[in-house]
Amino acid sequence: MKVLLAFAGSRGDAQPGVLLGSELLRRGHDVTVAVSPNLVEFAERHGVPALGFGLDSDELLRAQRDDRRFRHPNPVRRAQAVLDLQRRGFAEAAGDLRALAGDSDALVTGMACEEAAAEVARHHRIPITALHFFPIEPNRAVPVIPAAWGRHLPGPLNRLGWQALTVARSWALEPERAAFRRAAARDSDSRTSSAHAGGFEARARPEDRAPGSGRAGSIPPLVDRGGGRTPAYTAIQAYDPALFPGLADELRDVPFTGFPVPADDGAGRRAAERPGPGTSAVEEPGSGLGAELLEWLIAGPAPVYAGFGSMPVAEPVAVESLVREVGRRLGRRILLVGPMFRGRIGDELAVVDQVDHRAVLPLCDAAVHHGGAGTTAAVLRAGVPSVICSVQADQSYWGRQVEALGLGATAPFSGITANRLERSLIRATRPEVRLRAAAYGARFRDDGVARAADAVEALLPTAPRSAGADGLSNPTAGHSASTMIGGVR
Repeated sequence: MKVLLAFAGSRGDAQPGVLLGSELLRRGHDVTVAVSPNLVEFAERHGVPALGFGLDSDELLRAQRDDRRFRHPNPVRRAQAVLDLQRRGFAEAAGDLRALAGDSDALVTGMACEEAAAEVARHHRIPITALHFFPIEPNRAVPVIPAAWGRHLPGPLNRLGWQALTVARSWALEPERAAFRRAAARDSDSRTSSAHAGGFEARARPEDRAPGSGRAGSIPPLVDRGGGRTPAYTAIQAYDPALFPGLADELRDVPFTGFPVPADDGAGRRAAERPGPGTSAVEEPGSGLGAELLEWLIAGPAPVYAGFGSMPVAEPVAVESLVREVGRRLGRRILLVGPMFRGRIGDELAVVDQVDHRAVLPLCDAAVHHGGAGTTAAVLRAGVPSVICSVQADQSYWGRQVEALGLGATAPFSGITANRLERSLIRATRPEVRLRAAAYGARFRDDGVARAADAVEALLPTAPRSAGADGLSNPTAGHSASTMIGGVR
């Protein structure tokens, strides 16, 4: 079947889509992966057919860095900045996806462009699956406030808070969604006409929408493909629910696949193992310094990894100076990773553009990072403690959860100083924290991509289905993952 995977955002947002696309290709599906234009080459390097859509992710990240409202003391101003950022690029993303999805049988998307992709799926009347890298569905288990005191909020208040945030996002994007629908209505409508002629009919009913989900305006209705109705919207939770105690029990009908990380091909090793001289999978293709970095890694004590992914670092020289000073105080070697830093390798400091997390992180003593879902998963998989210096979005939530579970420490990137980073690293590398991090890494599941592919395959139009008790088809018959219709029940 023909599947379009649309994953806007930074590399951390795109990589799960690339991995999932590669797995679906391996299973014989016709796959196209759509990513931000600046990440097409990244996707193609991993062997998947890729096209660009929407705006460059770097442009959106720079816009956030330069908008002072994100750092404003007034929470209303910060909320306005977030909503404005959500609107930016919607028209471009939805327009590009509309052209790409015309002959697709299903659409799979990530969190960064879910609403735009949902409008496209509604227009073409195809099912859509969204991979959530963080629990944004309304729930009682995850504190809606990413602060230490947020853990003391009562569960019902958390659920109401998540519902309010979802409604606010839906409200903020309504003008863009309406504009897309008007543009689509001016089209020749040839696809709709041919679909009706072939017995393909969309049926939207109030009961098909999840009460209180806030997504009713962007979720396509159920569709009839001749073999029974298919859930038009399915959310797959692509993270480990064990990181949020009580969440899996609350969302029993929601599929959890685990983190979509690259399968361990022998390059990823546990902390106690060190690669031999022949190991070559230390860095991504084209990043250089592979042999020299490998020699540096195994020549001395395990270093502290420091990297902030695709986050725009406004003052890289100051950041480098800060982490180098902390390393000097603690007597630790530092591996600093990021394209914004000047690459070089010295005795106590190595600076490189990018690395293969599977190979490098298990050789490190701790990891200082921004707390993106993908990087957090890589550090957890490596079995080393984290110091999460959150910048935006869900990163502060990951930081609080990692700290609450005794797997590391957290501090906002905007308030980081040498003294604060030093204290955080000391807390994160206590013996009991190391043991908990190593234990988590030892039980980390590497089958997240395969399980996500199983859940997607179950929703494809030709997947085997059996009638459920409600008369609808059961798209998960024979699969371990379950699905939901329209959001959380």
